[in-house]
Amino acid sequence: MDGQPSFPVRASDTDRDQVLRALGERLAEGRLSQDTFERRVEQVLQARNRTELDDAVRDLPPTSRVVSRITGLVSTVSHVTARIEAAWRAPRLPRFTLPDAALSRIVVGRAPGCQFILTDLTVSRFHAELYRAGDGWMVSDLGSMNGTRVNGWRLTGPARVRPGDEIGFGNLSFIVATP
Repeated sequence: MDGQPSFPVRASDTDRDQVLRALGERLAEGRLSQDTFERRVEQVLQARNRTELDDAVRDLPPTSRVVSRITGLVSTVSHVTARIEAAWRAPRLPRFTLPDAALSRIVVGRAPGCQFILTDLTVSRFHAELYRAGDGWMVSDLGSMNGTRVNGWRLTGPARVRPGDEIGFGNLSFIVATP
């Protein structure tokens, strides 16, 4: 035997993925029309052996290193641009400035006895408490109906808050800041 099987070898999922990736790259380069791409993807998905997979890309020119690098660069720039755009459109949250050393406890809620009064109906009368713990601040929920969140996570117990954290009471959110 000369090492070549006399029967066609079944196409593996890895082989299919490689051919589909090559077709996608040629589509991105503009070397295939959308209709041709769709027909060839169907051909790849129905291929039973490696020979049928090779037929789907046989007439396509090889990938150029320059084109691959330019395509990768454009993709990276597009991704960065999309992230900057998303950050720019994000809502600007009001600041929740932690007090200096004079206060060691702040109660947040709708009740007149709170040190930080919020009038939103999703905030409980006595919603949350911030208190000094060592050199930092901790926040704990006081059994509120709509919960207290730190960086998007609903509190189940006390949590440390630092400048730059997002803190939420009911539907209201703030950015923690220092004086």
